[in-house]
Amino acid sequence: MPTATPLWSPSAERQARSNMARFQAEVNARRGLALADYPALHRWSVEHLADFWADFWGFAAPLHSAGYTRAVDDPRKLPGARWFEGARLNFAENLLRFRDDRPALVFHGEGGDRRELSYAQLAALVARLAASLKALGVGPGDRVVGYLPNLPETVVAMLAATSLGATWSSTSPDFGAKGVLDRFGQVAPRVLFVADGVRYGGKVHDSLERVREIVSQIPSVERVVVIPYVSERPDVSAIPNAVVWGDFLAPGAPALEFTQVPFDHPLYIMYSSGTTGLPKCLVQSVGGILVNHLKEHVLHTDLTRDDRIFYFTTCGWMMWNWLVSALAVGATVVLFDGSPFHPGPARLWSLAEAERVTIFGVSAKYLAVVEKEGYRPREHHDLSAMRTILSTGSPLAPESFDFVYRDVKADVQLSSIAGGTDLNGCFVLGSPSLPVYRGEIQGQALGMDMAAFDADGQPVVGREGELVCRQAFPSAPIGFWNDPTGERYRDAYFRAFPGVWHHGDFVVFTETGGIVMLGRSDATLNPGGVRIGTAELYRQVETLPEIEDSVVIGQDWDNDVRVVLFVKLRPGVALTDELKSRIKKTIREGASARHVPAKILPVADIPYTLSMKKVELAVRNVIHGRPVTNRSALRNPESLELYKDLPELKS
Repeated sequence: MPTATPLWSPSAERQARSNMARFQAEVNARRGLALADYPALHRWSVEHLADFWADFWGFAAPLHSAGYTRAVDDPRKLPGARWFEGARLNFAENLLRFRDDRPALVFHGEGGDRRELSYAQLAALVARLAASLKALGVGPGDRVVGYLPNLPETVVAMLAATSLGATWSSTSPDFGAKGVLDRFGQVAPRVLFVADGVRYGGKVHDSLERVREIVSQIPSVERVVVIPYVSERPDVSAIPNAVVWGDFLAPGAPALEFTQVPFDHPLYIMYSSGTTGLPKCLVQSVGGILVNHLKEHVLHTDLTRDDRIFYFTTCGWMMWNWLVSALAVGATVVLFDGSPFHPGPARLWSLAEAERVTIFGVSAKYLAVVEKEGYRPREHHDLSAMRTILSTGSPLAPESFDFVYRDVKADVQLSSIAGGTDLNGCFVLGSPSLPVYRGEIQGQALGMDMAAFDADGQPVVGREGELVCRQAFPSAPIGFWNDPTGERYRDAYFRAFPGVWHHGDFVVFTETGGIVMLGRSDATLNPGGVRIGTAELYRQVETLPEIEDSVVIGQDWDNDVRVVLFVKLRPGVALTDELKSRIKKTIREGASARHVPAKILPVADIPYTLSMKKVELAVRNVIHGRPVTNRSALRNPESLELYKDLPELKS
C-alpha cells in the first residue's frame, strides 16, 4: 500500500497561480465561505452540488445563446436528473471560440510528417466542411461517423458535424469490418468519414476494401468521404457514394454557423468495449460533456492557452474526445498517429521534446513498457517544458510512479486518472493543489460524490470496496441508443445499489484522501470468499524482469475459485520451477498469501482491448468453455485461442 510520504508536492507559487486557486477564491467571495484547501472545496462541491455547478458555469463561461433556469433539478435523482434546463448552446462553437493565429492542432505522423493548423485555419476548414454537410441536409437528429486515424481532419469532421447539431461517433482503423459494423451498424449514420489507409509499425495498411464491405452493410450511409492519408489521390470508384475529401469541401470561405441546441442534446455516441456481446451505445449530451471536460481541463489539469497538451490515443478511445475538448481552453492540441514504439521507445518523448509539450498523457501500460525496455527519458530528452504527466487506461502501478520520478523527471505532477467511456471523463484524478503519493490517484473530482462501498452498501476507508457515485453528475449518459424504456441503462449502473451509480471498479480510498485502483470488480478474484483485485497481483508479478506481461483469472474449481496466472515471458526466458517459486514469493510478500496463484502457466500473448485494457473476462470465458461473442473488440483476438482446452487446467 502507499506510504504517507509524498513523491511530489506542488510549490506554493504553483498552487497560488493555478486555476483551481482562482476558482476557490471566487467561490469563497461569492458564497461568503472560507474554504482553505482542496478537501474542503471538494466537500463543499458535493454537499452543495447545484451551487458548485452553477459557480463553475460562471467561472468557465461557456458560450450559449440562452441561459439556464437551474443547474440541476434533483442531484439525488439517479438516473434522470435534469441539468441546466433552458440553456441552449453549441459544442463546436465553444471549441472554436478562438479564431486567431495561435496553433490549435499540431499533428505528427509515424512517418515523420508534421502539420500545423492555427485556430483561424481550423475554423475556416470547419466552415467549408459544415457547408458541404449542410448541403446534404445534415442537422439535428442525424449521425455522422468517422472510421479514422488520429488526424487533424478527424477533428475538423467532428466539429463540422456538431456545429450543425448532428451527433458524432468515431472508431479507429484498429477495428476490422465486423467491429465497425457492430458499432456503426447500430446507430444508422448518414455520413461516414474514412481514410484511405493507416501507417503503423513502419507498414502501410490499406483501408478501402474494409470500407467497401462496411458501406455495403450499412444502408443508411448516403455519403462516404475519403481522406487521403497514405496516397495522394485514392481510387474510391469501388465504394458507393464515395468522394475524396478535397472534392467534398465547399469552395470559398463560407460563414461558420452554429445550430443552438438544448443542454441535453445528443453530442457523442460512445461504445463499451463489447468483449462479452454487442457493445453498448452510450449517448452523451452536448452540455454535459462540455462542462465536465472544462472542469477537468481548467481546474484539475490547470490548462491554459499557453499549454501544449498531448495524449497518445486512437479515435476509438474516449481520451480522443477528452483531448480535443482542450480546444475550448485555447490550448495547442498535439496529435500523433502510429505506433508509440516505432522506431523505438524514444518516439513519444522525442515528440514531447520537439513540441515543448507541457501536459503529456499516455496509458499506464505504455509507462510500464518503457520501463521494461530500460529506457530512461531524462537521459535523452529535454523535458523542461513538461509539468504534468497523465496516465489512465488501467491502474498505474506503484513501480511506475518510481520510474517516472527516477527516470523521467523529478519535478512533475504525475496524475493517474480514472473514470471511463461511460461518462467520457473522470471520477478520480489529479489536482494542482494536492501532493502525489506513490500508487495513489490524487483525489476525487469536484462535483463527484464518490465512495467505496462494501457488499452492504456502506462506505469504507482503508479497505477494498466498489467505486460508486452517490449523486448525479452532468456527463452521465442520457441513455443507451435503442433503449427506449431505459431498462438496459438502469441495469448497467444502478442494479447493484439502487439510486447510486455503480461503476464496476474495485478500489481503496486511503487515509491520505487518495484512491488506489484495484481493477474491474467484475474480474475480481474470489478464492475462499475473499475478494482480490487483479491489479494488486499485476503490480507484483510485473516487477520481475523475466515477465513481459501477465493476466490472472479465477477458475471455478472444486466448488470454489482458484487463482490461475498466465505469464508472457521475455524472449529466451523459460518458466522454470525456480521462477515459479520466485513469482509466488513476490506475490506473497508484496500482496498476500491469498493472492498466490494455484497455477502459473506460460502463454505467448495476452489479450487486450483496442484501448489497451486486459480482458480477464474473455480469458475466463474461454477456459470455462463459454463463448466470447465479440472478438472484434480486441486488439489481438487470435490470442484467445492460446487459452483453449489447456490440459494443465483439468487437474
